[in-house]
Amino acid sequence: MADTHIVEIPVDEEHHRKLSSALATITASAIQNHPLMEISGSPGHLLLLKLWQREEDLFGRRIALRESRLDSIKREIFQLCCFFVIFHGLFFNILFASSEDGHICGKWWVPSTVSVWTSLVYVLLVQVKLCRYWKVRKQVQRERNDNRALTRCIQELRMKGGSFDLSKEPHIGKRMKSSSVEIKWKPLTWWSQYLVTVALACFSALAIPVCKLMLCGF
Repeated sequence: MADTHIVEIPVDEEHHRKLSSALATITASAIQNHPLMEISGSPGHLLLLKLWQREEDLFGRRIALRESRLDSIKREIFQLCCFFVIFHGLFFNILFASSEDGHICGKWWVPSTVSVWTSLVYVLLVQVKLCRYWKVRKQVQRERNDNRALTRCIQELRMKGGSFDLSKEPHIGKRMKSSSVEIKWKPLTWWSQYLVTVALACFSALAIPVCKLMLCGF
């Protein structure tokens, strides 16, 4: 078995001091040349960074509030649809119980009118809620695009530091290009957005023949 020899390289105090001094110089130079240090040394860049960060925080709060509003509107639409179904369930049960009286057939239009007008009220309420929902949704999408544009500018400012152009502004308010394919045909877009209203309206239109059939027989 061969003997293992360990060679120790002596390091005197002066060499250690020079090495530490060189490392400190390199570290200080790197910190000084860091973009954030350049920003902190430039009042204009520092002020712009603070303003954009404050605006980014406001965007986040507004988006959170509008998303909460969207959830609230969806719950309201769901409740209206539930009330619509419950009303017609009770209404048709009453009609079925009254269908045994043959003399009521001549007044079949009375319950039909009540059902139609009540259904129209629910349909209008749902339509108003849906219009509000899609309006708020568009606002959320627009503010998300603005927030993304602002975030990109903040990241660019942090990366470039003092070399960042102070005259540059984020494209807030401008429509951002999307890589996804958008539906351009307006009738199809409207149908997809207000499908709930269409379904309720169709069900309401069926109330007239259903009431007559239940009271007058087949």
